[in-house]
Amino acid sequence: MGHTHAPANHDRAFAVGITLNLGFVIAEGLAGWYGNSLALLADAGHNLSDVLSLLLAWGGAFLAQRAATTRRTYGMRRSTVLAALTNAIILMLAIGAIAWEALTRLSEPPVSHAPTVIVVAAIGVVINTATALLFMRGRHNDLNIRGAFLHMAADAAVSLGVVIAGVLILLTQWYWLDSAISLIIVLVIAISSWQLLRESLDLALDAVPGSVDPVAVETYLRALPEVTDVHHIHIWGMSTTEVALTAHLIKSDPNLDDTFLRRVHSELHDRFGIGHATLQLESGETDAVCAHGEPGHGGHGH
Repeated sequence: MGHTHAPANHDRAFAVGITLNLGFVIAEGLAGWYGNSLALLADAGHNLSDVLSLLLAWGGAFLAQRAATTRRTYGMRRSTVLAALTNAIILMLAIGAIAWEALTRLSEPPVSHAPTVIVVAAIGVVINTATALLFMRGRHNDLNIRGAFLHMAADAAVSLGVVIAGVLILLTQWYWLDSAISLIIVLVIAISSWQLLRESLDLALDAVPGSVDPVAVETYLRALPEVTDVHHIHIWGMSTTEVALTAHLIKSDPNLDDTFLRRVHSELHDRFGIGHATLQLESGETDAVCAHGEPGHGGHGH
């Protein structure tokens, strides 16, 4: 009872975003090669990683909607977590490669064709902004969608920076600005990706999702009528949008109480966003050691 719904369907947003960005990657890569611009080539490489990220996120969202089986009792919801974690790792590898190339070329900057850089990067601003807007609505509730939104928003900002660099090169002939902007690209991507990496790794390790305050959850459970103690609280993310909880409640009357359970499930969902709760009622006489040999009073979850 109180289960959350499946992640919102963003198939159209993914399809449009992937098509726009794949076309732009090809055009930007060719323009970067023609204009001898590392900034454009670096941005094209990052945009290609974004296309792969969007494909991974889309695949994870698709698999998460598959029905549970006797073997996979939760279905494939965890696919969204694995997709987000893989995306974060890809981004970190990409920025390392870009930074190395930028530092190598900074000492002997090649001549780049500034007008080409300006025009192509300006197109990138439009495309990346439009793609980011496709994912704006779902960014608060789904780590996958937030990752897609952050990627596209960061790319729009980076493309704007490349436009500025192109204008400055055109006015000053300072070709080292191309490599300098590439390093700024690396910094922007690293900042926007670090949170994605940390949160996706936490979810993969069954940490309490950042949207849930485990202390507040325990305080709520301890304050329930007739509940004298709470232990073995575990809170984890089943996917990037769904949260689960298990807990043992010591109650003066541990007999089955459907009304009590319905109310607690409903309040856990409404107050904390926990849609999959499993509660075990106990009298307290046998709570010293549980079935797995854990001490009677566990922590706030894993």
